[in-house]
Amino acid sequence: MEVNGKDDLKAPLLPSSDSVPVSISHPISYGDKKTKMIMFKIRGIKCASCSNSIESVLGNLSGVKSVMVSPLEGQAVVRYVPDLITVKMIGDAVKDSGFEVDEFPEQDIAVCRLRIKGMACTSCSESTERALLMVEGVRKAVVGLALEEAKVHFDPNITDTDHIIEAVEDAGFGADLISSGNDVNKLHLKLEGINSPEDLPVIKSSLESLEGVNHVDMNLKDHQVTVSYDPDFTGPRSLIQCIREAGGGRNFYHASLYIPPRRRETEKQLEIQMYRNQFLWTCLFSIPVFIFSMVLPMLPPYGNWLDYKVHNMLTLGMLLRWILCTPVQFIIGRRFYVGSYHALRRRSANMDVLVALGTNAAYFYSVYISIKALTSDTFEGEDFFETSAMLISFILLGKYLEVVAKGKTSDALAKLTDLAPDTAYLLTTDDEGNVISEMEISTQLLQRNDIIKIVPGAKVPIDGVVINGQSHVNESMITGEARPIAKRPGDKVIGGTVNENGCLMVRATHVGPETALSQIVQLVEAAQLARAPVQKLADKISRFFVPTVVLAAFITWLGWFVPGEAGMYPKSWIPKDMDAFELALQFGISVLVVACPCALGLATPTAVMVATGKGASQGVLIKGGNALEKAHKVNAVVFDKTGTLTVGKPAVVSAMLFPKFSMEELCDVTVAAESNSEHPLAKAVVEHAKKLNQKFGSQPEHVTEVKDFEVHPGSGVSGIVGDRRVLVGNKRLMRVFNVPIGSEIENHISETELLARTCVLVAIDGRVAGAFAVTDPVKPEAERVVSFLHSMGISSIMVTGDNWATATAIAKQVGIQKVFAETDPLGKADKVKDLQGKGMTVAMVGDGINDSPALVAADVGMAIGAGTDVAIEAADIVLIKNNLEDVITAIDLSRKTLSRIRLNYVWALGYNVLGMPIAAGILFPFTGIRLPPWLAGACMAASSISVVCSSLLLQSYKKPLHTEDA
Repeated sequence: MEVNGKDDLKAPLLPSSDSVPVSISHPISYGDKKTKMIMFKIRGIKCASCSNSIESVLGNLSGVKSVMVSPLEGQAVVRYVPDLITVKMIGDAVKDSGFEVDEFPEQDIAVCRLRIKGMACTSCSESTERALLMVEGVRKAVVGLALEEAKVHFDPNITDTDHIIEAVEDAGFGADLISSGNDVNKLHLKLEGINSPEDLPVIKSSLESLEGVNHVDMNLKDHQVTVSYDPDFTGPRSLIQCIREAGGGRNFYHASLYIPPRRRETEKQLEIQMYRNQFLWTCLFSIPVFIFSMVLPMLPPYGNWLDYKVHNMLTLGMLLRWILCTPVQFIIGRRFYVGSYHALRRRSANMDVLVALGTNAAYFYSVYISIKALTSDTFEGEDFFETSAMLISFILLGKYLEVVAKGKTSDALAKLTDLAPDTAYLLTTDDEGNVISEMEISTQLLQRNDIIKIVPGAKVPIDGVVINGQSHVNESMITGEARPIAKRPGDKVIGGTVNENGCLMVRATHVGPETALSQIVQLVEAAQLARAPVQKLADKISRFFVPTVVLAAFITWLGWFVPGEAGMYPKSWIPKDMDAFELALQFGISVLVVACPCALGLATPTAVMVATGKGASQGVLIKGGNALEKAHKVNAVVFDKTGTLTVGKPAVVSAMLFPKFSMEELCDVTVAAESNSEHPLAKAVVEHAKKLNQKFGSQPEHVTEVKDFEVHPGSGVSGIVGDRRVLVGNKRLMRVFNVPIGSEIENHISETELLARTCVLVAIDGRVAGAFAVTDPVKPEAERVVSFLHSMGISSIMVTGDNWATATAIAKQVGIQKVFAETDPLGKADKVKDLQGKGMTVAMVGDGINDSPALVAADVGMAIGAGTDVAIEAADIVLIKNNLEDVITAIDLSRKTLSRIRLNYVWALGYNVLGMPIAAGILFPFTGIRLPPWLAGACMAASSISVVCSSLLLQSYKKPLHTEDA
């Protein structure tokens, strides 16, 4: 990953990705008004003048404070005052100016995340989703079964999180709020020095008056305050200072950091403990039942006392089994009744319905047998109390093992979360940069621009820039980069990494949820919640699965009971102490229980959870199940050249001056024109031109201002320096402006390009003044990666804006056969679409703004992590390390995951396909083998456990290709 650079980390490494293309910012202070921000797409933008006209129209609206329109992306960002103008008025203004608006929010959209309790299978998650979507104001809801979470997009003007939680609870599930949209920067404080109820409103009003504070929530009972704030204006220590100052001379208020308990881990442990305790309680009752019904009767004379008749034909053994089984059925098994009630109330069926039907059939038939024995002196019958008790015991054992295994699926994410240190050393400096004081504080109290001291062996608490000291930092836990990276003043450091040998002073640029580590965690969590398309199969099956199983169980019972009563099969088939009804009932109960669809619902989400977590720990961030599934189909990879196949740090190796121009003149206009460009080639040319000026004894104090500066994507730049028209770019740019290129210049260009160098031409007033030969070394691993992709059956293609000769030379060096050169950004996207039109599944690998249209157009967009934020946001997969081997890792991990999901379906459906016929008694007439209900319950539990354990095997995934960096 690219870590060195003097540019301030103004934007986060990984902008938050969301499946709904609407972004409404939280209000920020704008004088005495609060402003918000919206982002939306505009169709029909053809050039920069279109975007300028839209900016002009919107900028003239009352209440609009700022407008930015990207002509390349067709995206508008508008900051407005909601008290003065609505989002609808902004959209109407764009439409009135002759453009079409896409993905425009007709209302504010808020997002919240909920923890859902009590989901057992896919049917439960679908029911929860339906219940959420029925709430007025909810625009979108996604429920993750394995993660046990829901992400809800809603209109805060119509509904709120309380109504959403209420809807979940009405559907029969528990719900807790994890976070809402305004939790991005939220601080929890414990108040001290509160002597009367009047003190709290004073503190609240004092906080609300502070610039940057969005919302203040007071807990009167516990003397706690929760503050949502904008980090651009304030921070945790400023808020604490504000509370102290609110007391004035009379009172002394004090606030300390309050860290709410990590509910997720606590709840997970409580759930594991609950299932374990319930299983142990069932064992207390079901083991004696099993002994009394299965063991002792086979060990005469030790079991003879069980045949003692209490009254009429009711034996002591039967009575003991009835007594022991009842608490298991109704107290410990109460959860199945509750789950069944809620499932049937919402007109669906799940595992609880099957278990309740099976155990009730066994229990109440046994009660009927017991009552008949009690009232008759001749009746002889066999009870099934052990079926009910042991069935519940095995199901609870299965759930216990399942939640333990499911807890391990998010281990990789938990390890990432725990990377950030709890404390940091905050330095106070004077105007000259001398350290005045040093104090250890919680990392949650850090603010932007704080200066932090990081001692050897300590973890970096924030993202920032080194201002003093030298060291090596181990970034393997974030980027997967094995070797420590040298850090000097001006270099960037990432939160969660480890400082190895020197002492560093770092200025914080990103803290809290803005850090790269936090954004990686958020991105992985979002990916784990997203539903992979392959999961639709399980969803479709689960809709009709349970009713089909109930019908199959009834037909099984009927298929054995009617022929048995009619004497259509030999009486010898019926076991001793049973009749045809009891035998048929056992077969029916076994079918009910063995066919539970729990494992089917876990097959996809558990594999996606493990794979995305494992990918993150290897430096590959996969944005959801959709990207994970698509990547396994990729059969063509399109590479950008600069910064992707090449190192991305071009250097000028020679300069050519053409007649009638001086070197000083050439260098001055080149520096003036290219200084405004962010392109890597431009920076290399500027740096070399400045060195030439120094060499020839001329070093202007100020760079000449350039007028009418314009960037021509894929070609170069133009502008007016002084009173002269200057063009800096490739041959295509010269042709556009009708600059003549003589044979001498053509020969020089050809010679340069044959050496795999890019020729940057400089024209002054319509004549070529000189040329710079720029080389960008190929990444050392590029050739091996292209070769390995070929061995995987994947073709490699290069698409670049560079000239044909340089592109062909680089392609030949790395082994790429197909090249598209001199292509602009939209042309790259068109090439990707052309390949898709030929039936190929295309992955695009790029790192720049000019790659983002192609990244979006591709089936799978892969952004190099050292690239721009726009490229990272547009991509489906982010390769955090600046290493091409992760292209292979991403595709291979996708293939392994999809293979694992298919194997999970085999495990899940295999139990049902094989188990149901055996449970229905298909082998019984020939072999005498039947599946008792309690054993069917054990098989059902085993199917869920086997699926989760199968997914956990992805934890052992290793990269297929390891390349040592040069």
